[in-house]
Amino acid sequence: MDLISTLALYFCLTCAIIFFIGLLYSAIIFWFENEKRASFRALLIAIILPIPYFLSWQYSWEIVAIILLIDLILTAVAFSIPLPTSKNRTDRFPKTQIDERDIMFSRNELKPGSQRYEDYYSKNPNRKATDNEFRKEAGLLSNKSIFYNKLAYAASNASFYTVDQFKDAIDGPVNQKKEEISPERMLEFLIGWSKKLGALNIGFTKIENYHYYSHKGRGESYGQEIKEHHQYAIAFTVEMTQEMVTAAPQASIVMESGQQYLEAGRIAIQIGQFLRSLGYSAKAHIDGNYEVVCPLVARDAGLGEIGRMGLLMTPKEGPRVRLGVVTTNFEIPVHKYQQNHSMLDFCNRCKKCADVCPSKAISFDTPKQVNGIKRWQINSEACFTYWAKAGTDCGRCMATCPYSHPDNLLHNSIRWGIKHSPLFRRIAVPLDDFFYGRKPKSADMPSWVKEK
Repeated sequence: MDLISTLALYFCLTCAIIFFIGLLYSAIIFWFENEKRASFRALLIAIILPIPYFLSWQYSWEIVAIILLIDLILTAVAFSIPLPTSKNRTDRFPKTQIDERDIMFSRNELKPGSQRYEDYYSKNPNRKATDNEFRKEAGLLSNKSIFYNKLAYAASNASFYTVDQFKDAIDGPVNQKKEEISPERMLEFLIGWSKKLGALNIGFTKIENYHYYSHKGRGESYGQEIKEHHQYAIAFTVEMTQEMVTAAPQASIVMESGQQYLEAGRIAIQIGQFLRSLGYSAKAHIDGNYEVVCPLVARDAGLGEIGRMGLLMTPKEGPRVRLGVVTTNFEIPVHKYQQNHSMLDFCNRCKKCADVCPSKAISFDTPKQVNGIKRWQINSEACFTYWAKAGTDCGRCMATCPYSHPDNLLHNSIRWGIKHSPLFRRIAVPLDDFFYGRKPKSADMPSWVKEK
C-alpha cells in the first residue's frame, strides 16, 4: 500500500470520527434548544454520513478512500471561491429625514376627534382609512386581544410604565466645570462600563442629519422641529432572551420587549448623566422619547445592518436585540461604517421572515427605491394592525431569523461560514429550513408565563 493510499484511509477514519462527533454535538445542542425535529435529523445524519468513510478505512478500500479525499478537497476549494454576492443591496445613506409624526407609534396616539388627529389626516388623507383599521382592533396589551395573558400583560405594562418615568432624566443640566479626558480613555471606559451595566455591544459614530427625526411625533413636544443636534452618538444593544422570543407572537415577546426597552433606557440614562456630570452635553434616546432613528445610528456605529424586516440585524444575535442611543458633543473616536455585504447578501436570499410574517407585511422583493434611497420597506400599517389584533408586538420575524439562534459554538460556526463563504450563504438557508422548518411553529412560552 503506497503512502497516498495509507493517508487517504486514515483521513477517512479521521473524517468519520469528526463527522460523528460534530453531528452528535449538533443533535445535543438542538435537543437542549427544545428543537426535537432538528435533533432527530442531526442524529440520523450523524449515523449515516460517517459510514462510507469508516468502511473505507475498515476494509482498506483504497480507491474509494482516495475519491472521498479528493471530493472533500474539491468541496473545501469550492467553499473558499469568492463567488459574486447579490447586487441587490440597500443604499448606505438616506437622503432625507424621517418625520416622527409619520411612524405608526405616533399615529397610534392620535385620538379621533382631537385637533392633532384632524390636522394630521387633513395633510395625510391617504393614511386615514388604513389607520382606522388598526383602531378597530383590540389594541396592544388589551384584554380582548388574541394572546391576552393577564400576568404577562401586567408585567409588560409595568416595564413600559417604568420606562415612561425616565422621561424627565433623558436630559439635564451640564456641569460647568469640564473635565479634561482623552478620547481614547473615554472610549475605553465607556466600553467597559456599558458592558458592566448590561449592554451587549457598543459602538460610536458621528451624527449625520438623517440620524435625527425632522419633527417630534409623540408627547407634549408633538410637531416641534428638532433643531439642536449633537455631533456624536453612542449606540448599544441589549439582548432579548431566546426563550421569551421563540414563543412569539405569544405574550412572552411583549414582556421581553418591555423589559429590554427598560434596560436600554436605564443604561442610556446613566451614560447621559455620566457625560453631563463631566461637563459635556448629552441626551439619552429611549422608548417613547426618541429624537434619533436608533437603527440607523446603531448601523453606522458598526453594530449591524438594516435587514429585510426593517430591524437592525446584528452579527451574532440577529434582530434579537433592543437599542439604546446617547448623543453627545464629547469628541469620541468613531467607527467608520462599512457595509456588511455578507449579511445583506444572506438577507436578500433568505426571505424566511417574509414567509412567516402573520400580516404579510414583509416584502419578498429585492430592495426598492423609497424616498430616494434603495432599501427594503415593510408594510407598517399591516404590521401594526396585526399587533393591535394580537395584543403583542408579534416578533415572528425576529424569532425565526437564522441569525437569531443562540450564541454557541454550533451557531457561531454557521455564522462564520455565512460571513466568509458566498457558497455557504447559498446553502445555509436550505439547511436552516431542513433542521428548523421553513415555517416553524411558535415555541411554548416558559411555564411560569403561561396562563394556568
